[in-house]
Amino acid sequence: MITLGAIQLGVMAACVVLLVPMGMAGWHLSRNKMLFFSGALFITLAVGVHLTPYFPSISDFASSFVVFDFHRHSCLSLLHEVVWEDPPPPDPINSSSSSSSSDGPWRWSSSRNVVSCDFRRLSPPDTSDLLNGSWVVVAGDSQARYVALALLQLVLGQDSDRIPSVKSDLFKRHSDYQIVLDPIGFKLDFVWAPYVSNLTHLLHGFQRNRTYPDVLVMGSGLWHMLHFTNASDYTLHLHSLRNSVVSLLPISPELGTEGPVTGSVSVRSPHLFWIGMPTLINSMLNTEEKREKMTDTMRVAYEEALRRSKVLRQSGGPLLLLDMESLTWNCGVKCTEDGMHYDGAVYEAAVHIMLNALLIESDQTL
Repeated sequence: MITLGAIQLGVMAACVVLLVPMGMAGWHLSRNKMLFFSGALFITLAVGVHLTPYFPSISDFASSFVVFDFHRHSCLSLLHEVVWEDPPPPDPINSSSSSSSSDGPWRWSSSRNVVSCDFRRLSPPDTSDLLNGSWVVVAGDSQARYVALALLQLVLGQDSDRIPSVKSDLFKRHSDYQIVLDPIGFKLDFVWAPYVSNLTHLLHGFQRNRTYPDVLVMGSGLWHMLHFTNASDYTLHLHSLRNSVVSLLPISPELGTEGPVTGSVSVRSPHLFWIGMPTLINSMLNTEEKREKMTDTMRVAYEEALRRSKVLRQSGGPLLLLDMESLTWNCGVKCTEDGMHYDGAVYEAAVHIMLNALLIESDQTL
């Protein structure tokens, strides 16, 4: 990818080659002298480019314009390179993970490219610093609830006395939830939105009120698969959602620019994430209806519908995928009791992936 810095260097070199001889011509040099000067200048620049790698300080300066942007985008593509060292012990569906942010059963791959990205598992203080003054909205079905819980466990700390009450309130059936942490100015809203149409309605509310969250995490599909079992209809709803997301942004993402929005803090645009559907283990699903309708074939059809909708950034859309399918698949059958909801460590990994994406996209370090 060519960055602004590389373009500026190219333009500057072109201007030197073009404008300096023109300026010399203005001093009434002969044409032969001007051509000689122009040729010498061009050769000097060309030789300089070829010699640059042999002078580290110059090479570092020149490459600094292009390396960061390439590194940033390549690291985003490596965020899901997660390795499960030992399967976590099964925990009840509504219980929290027994793993902490530093000793859980997962880690990032030790490949050279992944290591160079310096991904890290954030501690509660680091997470609080990153999300200080932010409004986070998590919307969707039960998968989104577990993501919200994992994020709150990280912000509050696993040993916080507030976790049991937070968890009890958050998991009230088919209900919304809100929490405000005044010491860090952090607000989280969970919105129960089992269908894509619910998410679209939520976005319309943001537009109508002209208030936008700093981070929006959403996902839906399991309920539609169970109750409608129609991937084509799902596609239509996703197209409508994409249009609403694009209109939510200050500038359409196709334009490649951003502008100011109204939110709890000053940001260029909301950070947008999509919670992918997990791996479904059909034989473990807890009702006959689920086993009949939520088949591997239907899951693939819904994933294809998501790809075609261009909701996800990887297919030209605005939302960065939290790839629950790969996380749950790699964790394996021992990480689930009902074939649909997984151990808390899986959602913890998804949250750390999201937070590292926020660090990359906001050019921050901890």
